[in-house]
Amino acid sequence: MTAIVGGSSLITFPAMLAAGLPPVIASASNTVALTPSSFIAAAADRERMPAWKPSFHATAAVSVIGSAAGALLLLSTPEKAFLSLVPLLIGAATLLFAFSGQIRVWVFRHAGDPALHSARADRLGLVLLAPVAVYGGYFGAGMSVMLLAILSLGHAGDFRTVNVLKNLLSGLISTVAVVIYIAQSAVAWPETLTMAAGALVGGYAGGRLARVVPSEVLRRVVIVIGSILTVYYAWRYWWGG
Repeated sequence: MTAIVGGSSLITFPAMLAAGLPPVIASASNTVALTPSSFIAAAADRERMPAWKPSFHATAAVSVIGSAAGALLLLSTPEKAFLSLVPLLIGAATLLFAFSGQIRVWVFRHAGDPALHSARADRLGLVLLAPVAVYGGYFGAGMSVMLLAILSLGHAGDFRTVNVLKNLLSGLISTVAVVIYIAQSAVAWPETLTMAAGALVGGYAGGRLARVVPSEVLRRVVIVIGSILTVYYAWRYWWGG
């Protein structure tokens, strides 16, 4: 799904829960298992990598600090409190994924708009990036959609260039969180390594299937699954089902 349309966290995180992991450990382990894919995606289109600019220092700093804050917040969240957030997190990620196509179209159409690449737009992007980085360290599903929209502010370039930046920034945010999760022994390694291996196989298979499987069909499948899981976890964790 990641290779074709994205949105895999809407399935992999519930899979970690279904494997019997505590919710906080499931979220941390899910992030560890899927983090390498962001760098692999960026490397696959490295010819579109933009030249390093001084403004990237501020972007990286905000990402690192925000991600660290989000990861520490997750580890300090009581399990019962996090359980009550699970339906909201999955539901919000499903909505982001549902509108990801429109966001991508908007970014593509306005990539050359000078108003989006001014110093003021760049500062606005940094302000918006801070809460997204915190969210990325805390949970992360749907983060790429938000990053894509934010990076269209201040960073001139075509859609593929913005997409490469998005993958790199997503990888950086996730890596910071991963380091903290590992340092705090918040990772269930058997499940994490199993999922990571499956992600590698799935990434290769997805690249092949992308030639024959209509992406819109699979995108709708992800949205339906995310919606069903939102209702299921709301029934289970909010109403004691």
